[in-house]
Amino acid sequence: MGRNRVLITGANGQIGSVLTGYLRQQLGADHVLATDIRPPERETGPFEKLDVLDREQLGSIAKKYGVSHIYHLAAILSAKGEQDPLGTWHINMDGLFNVLEVARELQIERVFFPSSIAVIGEGAELENTPQYAALIPATVYGISKVAGELWGNYYYRRYGIDIRSVRYPGIIGYQSLPGGGTTDYAVDIFHKAVQGEAFECFLSEDTRLPMMYMEDAMRATLELMEAPAEKIRIRSSYNIAGMSFSPGELAAEIQKHLSGFRISYKPDYRQQIADSWSDSIDDEAARLDWGWKPKYDLASMTQDMLVQLRRQYGLPVH
Repeated sequence: MGRNRVLITGANGQIGSVLTGYLRQQLGADHVLATDIRPPERETGPFEKLDVLDREQLGSIAKKYGVSHIYHLAAILSAKGEQDPLGTWHINMDGLFNVLEVARELQIERVFFPSSIAVIGEGAELENTPQYAALIPATVYGISKVAGELWGNYYYRRYGIDIRSVRYPGIIGYQSLPGGGTTDYAVDIFHKAVQGEAFECFLSEDTRLPMMYMEDAMRATLELMEAPAEKIRIRSSYNIAGMSFSPGELAAEIQKHLSGFRISYKPDYRQQIADSWSDSIDDEAARLDWGWKPKYDLASMTQDMLVQLRRQYGLPVH
């Protein structure tokens, strides 16, 4: 990646906070500008307070820092988004338009826009969902991601802006707390388990969803952004997959390490959202085009999550 100058929106979020650290390790802290609507709990490099709805401020900051790459992560997620559909659409879409327009005006070299399995919906094959599936999502978050994929493709075709995207499955990591997504039970469950607490799951025991460990998600993002332009055939968004499991299967894996862990199930409105999503994902295009391949499965992810969270909570690591 050379010595690119990177701007990250939503840098305090579940993915943004981790990606900021990865990029600063790779490029050097001074080459990665974190932005968010609120300051981070601790600063490890340059930060600017930014509302992505303010296009003028975004452009001014990008120009000031000589930004070459933008990772646009600021968004309202699926479950939280259903509480305010129009507000979610406004933030998710107008924020993206501002990034696209700034990229066009300043000739930004490369833009990353994360899509999601939330784009999948009615009419799609939910088992091994193909790259080109029906995109009729059940949430405003999913609708905004479908629209974002199409606009990214349009800006690439019309203006030649190198926009790249992956459809993230549920992301599980120890580095940050849940951010309001339907798959976030799979993060919260580990915190409860490590602290010796029972966990009440808002999805049913057998709800299988595509998931990915944070380490794999970061690697996929960076590998995509580092790939030669001629390798990127899909300019909407690539399917990527890690593993698929249900809350019951995850609980059983945790209980192999913590036999006393207990889980109960009380499905709520998020169950309907999860039922509209894929059980598993076909990511052959990403594997063929830029060599994507996950490293973590359910067993290795569970083991590492428990070790890392025990360290965080100051507990002995077995």
